[in-house]
Amino acid sequence: MNNFLLIILDGVGIGEAPDAEKFNDSGSNTLGNISKKVGGLKLPNLQKFGLANIENLFNFDPVTNPDASYGKMMEVSSGKDSTTGHWEIGGVVVDFEFPTYPNGFPEELMQKFISENKLSGYLANKPASGTEIIQEYGNEHLLSGKPIVYTSADSVFQIAAHEDIIPIDQLYKICEITRNKICINEHAVGRIIARPFIGTKGNYTRTTNRKDFSINPPKDTILDLLYKKNINTVAIGKVNDLFNYRGINKEVKSKSNLEGIEKILQSLKSEKNSFIFVNLVDFDVYYGHRNDPEGFHNALIQFDNYLPQILEALDSTDRLVITADHGNDPTTPSTDHSREYVPLLYFSKEDTSKNLGTRKTFADVAKTVADFYQIENKFNGKSFLN
Repeated sequence: MNNFLLIILDGVGIGEAPDAEKFNDSGSNTLGNISKKVGGLKLPNLQKFGLANIENLFNFDPVTNPDASYGKMMEVSSGKDSTTGHWEIGGVVVDFEFPTYPNGFPEELMQKFISENKLSGYLANKPASGTEIIQEYGNEHLLSGKPIVYTSADSVFQIAAHEDIIPIDQLYKICEITRNKICINEHAVGRIIARPFIGTKGNYTRTTNRKDFSINPPKDTILDLLYKKNINTVAIGKVNDLFNYRGINKEVKSKSNLEGIEKILQSLKSEKNSFIFVNLVDFDVYYGHRNDPEGFHNALIQFDNYLPQILEALDSTDRLVITADHGNDPTTPSTDHSREYVPLLYFSKEDTSKNLGTRKTFADVAKTVADFYQIENKFNGKSFLN
């Protein structure tokens, strides 16, 4: 079918990057530390695929002649968030830093937020865990109707609201205005994120109606190049938001890893000559940020269980890359992303597996996709096909 399937296991890092100390991430190793915590990873299909051949992970042994080519990649971009990770995977290295707000957003920006959105005010305005802040401010939000604003170590402006107080469409509109009129110029954060929640006093939970409002990549990504050459591009899950829907023919929503996997299997059956770009976000959002190594491992087990079905759906002309956009070590005190190498698994039924080594940039993925479709490009990377 000549499809190229790219699966991002969001937050699945494989060891601290050389510059991890700069990001306060020394000692981070998402897969390695999870393996220690759970007594060894239980991922037989990924193990057979070559995951354990990449890095020495606790009680998770390499195999002889793995089914896929294997290696790891280092990020060049100045960040460790989903936007920079995905853009670099897409071929665009970000050589500037998105603004971050470790002390909350400046008052003049928040006053503009109130004015442009015609709000009576806001709550919080500080870095926080998304699950904790709705417990802290949820009751006051129900009484006042004011949205909860918070950030993290990433370049994000997050707006949480109870779905019965600020309906989802209204929350999305607030995010659009914030994206287009407020967080601009020197305050152009990577993402504005709608964070709806439900529940009653003392028992608030976030829903799956999250939506990200990103900015456009500064240059053409692999999605743009393929789109302009009339090669079908399919984006599943968070990928759509991160590339601001640019260069994408088919936008496929998914609200969980399981739904994303189902969409992968459906796309492999229905699409031909297509680049299928997928983000599976549960590892990051539910387990990495919440410091839950057992839950993270269970999500990996779920993906591992479905890997044989994905491989069975591929034909001899298809290609598959499994990688990640950053780390999110759930065993460290931090609840933020971690600056790590990411695993690289490349599969073709036609090719013999090999050690791909340590790649110097995530952009090697975009270079490989471009070479597969014989698209002229200027990506600063090296193809796995060579």
